[in-house]
Amino acid sequence: MKRTNSVALTSSDISPLWDMYQSETIIKWGIVYFLQHVEDNAIQQLLKETLTLVEKNLSHMEDIFQKESFQIPFGFTEEDVHLQAPRLFSDILYLEYIYNMTFFMMSMYSFAFSVADHKEISDYYAINLKAAIKLNKQAKELEKEKGIYIRSPRIPRQEKVAFVRDQNYLAGWFGERRPLLGMEITNLVFHSKRNALGHAVITGFSQVAQSKEVRRFFEKGRDISGKHLEVFTSILHEDFLSDGALLMTSEVTDIKIAPFSDRLMITFVANLIASSIGQYGFSISTSPRHDLSLQYSRLMAEVGKYANEGLKILIRHGWLEQPPMAANRNDLAK
Repeated sequence: MKRTNSVALTSSDISPLWDMYQSETIIKWGIVYFLQHVEDNAIQQLLKETLTLVEKNLSHMEDIFQKESFQIPFGFTEEDVHLQAPRLFSDILYLEYIYNMTFFMMSMYSFAFSVADHKEISDYYAINLKAAIKLNKQAKELEKEKGIYIRSPRIPRQEKVAFVRDQNYLAGWFGERRPLLGMEITNLVFHSKRNALGHAVITGFSQVAQSKEVRRFFEKGRDISGKHLEVFTSILHEDFLSDGALLMTSEVTDIKIAPFSDRLMITFVANLIASSIGQYGFSISTSPRHDLSLQYSRLMAEVGKYANEGLKILIRHGWLEQPPMAANRNDLAK
């Protein structure tokens, strides 16, 4: 990437780049492992296209770090993957992972693009956002072809304009509860799918984690994601709507040999949690019904506490790479 001027990159340029480098090294080695076992030709092709995109992104990011004389992050390497390990997940779960991963990529690149100060960096994010959108569309269409894509429930066609006249529009815990809004249904279905995937992945991780401490951490996460899925499903059922997603634990094999390091698996789960917290917050802003807002707030607090436990494990083992930060002026003044 050629620099057109000497303007130094800011925290808004570098920090999202640093975070994405960490995440995409996890994605890279995950896909490299998946490709050792995938059998479906179409899913294999999608995995290869995703890997090509991620490797290209990592190369570009390393180029930017070098041009800025900024230390390239350590991230995750071939030491964090055991390619000879037996298959842990099915092809269907590989596909569901790629589809959900594109949401994470689109969210990250969209945010990074909006806050970037340097034109060349924002252009880089814009290109990657476009590529992530393309990948998302491919994965969604492939899920439809495979018959595993769960569509959101249908709602009645609105034939005339109407205005809210009743306070029960906001009610939830007390009084007559109105039916779910279309956007509220959309949020519940989205979170159901994310937690179904998370439950399956963490179930697999709990089987293969090498440390007892890490295994217990994953067992707790498995139970939390399963409970969250039940919460979202029960809310949909109150309005006689279909499930937003189904448990995917049948897509996890019974192997006990770890394909990934404990450090990689915990960091991957931490990324899932961070994404969930952000999405729960968005759902609060688009769900006027009070009971839904309180449910999301409660679930956010639960996963936030769980995320903190994961960070403590990473720090205790010396696994947490320090992100870019401001200078400590108090120490410098001593």
